[in-house]
Amino acid sequence: MGCRDNAELSILLTDNKGIQELNKRYLKKDKPTDVLSFSMYEIPLSVSVVRVRKNTVTEYGHGSRFLLGDIVISIETAKTQAKEDGVALYEEIARLLIHGILHLFGFDHEKSSKEAQRMKKEEERLLEIAKCKMQNANRRL
Repeated sequence: MGCRDNAELSILLTDNKGIQELNKRYLKKDKPTDVLSFSMYEIPLSVSVVRVRKNTVTEYGHGSRFLLGDIVISIETAKTQAKEDGVALYEEIARLLIHGILHLFGFDHEKSSKEAQRMKKEEERLLEIAKCKMQNANRRL
């Protein structure tokens, strides 16, 4: 699956109780975790973007949106991990988001140690890019 400019991603920020409920319900693991990913990339959604103003409908485009999936992050666990790792909370959340997105793109660290190394390397590469973007954004504020 390549990169698409019309992809859609859902992100839910929750606590340990909320993520534990989802982990138990969908993965049969009755414990909290830091991040969960639920892929939906097989299901395209047709969308038409319209604007209604003064009884006039203007269509801005019609196309097929690509539903990548859902990512759930426990802020409670993210805070704990950020403190343990000595990083800012926003950096830990960015890492978890990247980790979840990589899962949606087919990476699986539980498959093998080789796959775990491959995923970790890509996670670190993308986190460095994200850090640069965040630092540049902070300078502009």
